[in-house]
Order: sequence, then structure tokens, then C-alpha cells
Amino acid sequence: QVRLVESGGGLVQAGGSLRLSCANSGRSVGILSVGWFRQVPGKEREFVAAIRWDVQTISYQDSVKGRFTLSRDAAKTTVSLQMNSLKSEDTAVYYCAANILGTNSVAPGAYPYWGQGTQVTVSS
Repeated sequence: QVRLVESGGGLVQAGGSLRLSCANSGRSVGILSVGWFRQVPGKEREFVAAIRWDVQTISYQDSVKGRFTLSRDAAKTTVSLQMNSLKSEDTAVYYCAANILGTNSVAPGAYPYWGQGTQVTVSS
């Protein structure tokens, strides 16, 4: 069973930085892509970034390019999202997700495994 746990959320002023981590404490065999999504109340969950394990292909949403950096550790057990130059519009609950398809899909439905989410609040 895949078990994803996010950490690192919190409150930060605009222009500041936060680092989110997603750890898989369960089975990792078969996991090919890990992504980050975010959601604010009343809106659909939106894609932020994703990484494919084997070839380390990384995809970003246009609004976070140049500000967010996705990486993984060598043991492939943790994926981190470094968020710099944060803006108030980055405020959301951030979710880690994983799939066995090997696609950095922007669609939440492509990811069967999800963490519980971590709140990121950026004050202006």
C-alpha cells in the first residue's frame, strides 16, 4: 500500500519561501510519477508540478515556473517542492499524489494515491 505524507506547510509573508516534502512510507514498487497539486475552497484541484522517477522528467504549471523547484532524493522515498518568491495566490492546501502510469499528468484523476494535504498560507 502506498502511503504519502506531506509536511512543511505553514504561514509565510509574500516573497518568502517554504519547502514541502512528500514521503512515501508504504510500498514504492511501481510508482513512476509523483506530483503536487493545490486546492482552494470552491475551486478545483490544480496541478502544480510532477516528476517521473525513472528519467527525472519534471513538469511545472506555468504560474510557478522559475519560482518552484521539484526534486527527489536518491532513495526515491521523498519528493520535495521548494517554493520561492511566494505570492498570495499561492495560498492553498497542497497535496502530494502518485501514479504508476509514468506520466506527469496535470489531471488529478490520473493519480490514484494521495496524501492528506498541508496548508500553505501566504500573507500579503
